[in-house]
Amino acid sequence: MNGCQQPKQQSFFQQMTKAEQQAFLQELKSDYRQILIDYFTTDKTLKEKIDKFINAVFCANIPVPQIIEIHMELIDEFSKQLKLEGRSDETLLDYRLTLIDILAHLCELYRRSLLK
Repeated sequence: MNGCQQPKQQSFFQQMTKAEQQAFLQELKSDYRQILIDYFTTDKTLKEKIDKFINAVFCANIPVPQIIEIHMELIDEFSKQLKLEGRSDETLLDYRLTLIDILAHLCELYRRSLLK
């Protein structure tokens, strides 16, 4: 977690058009979906995926409620799919840990950026 590659990149999300914002959020959502899928596996690239996601969120200055919204949308999609398959969605409660982990990484990145 090194922070933004380009300091001027901070808050570029707010300067995007609505269409660009939607495309960027869809990309973040796709990245986060993969993190959720891999979170309880032995995927050796999970740490890098989390770091990439956190760096993108940090550099774009995405508000934390937006991250929570992405998480909730994906969990809702997973829940609907499990119900369609006749399976319990109870295990999805464990994925709160993923959100906590992501937010902890983001807090650490913000903390480090303030120390510079």
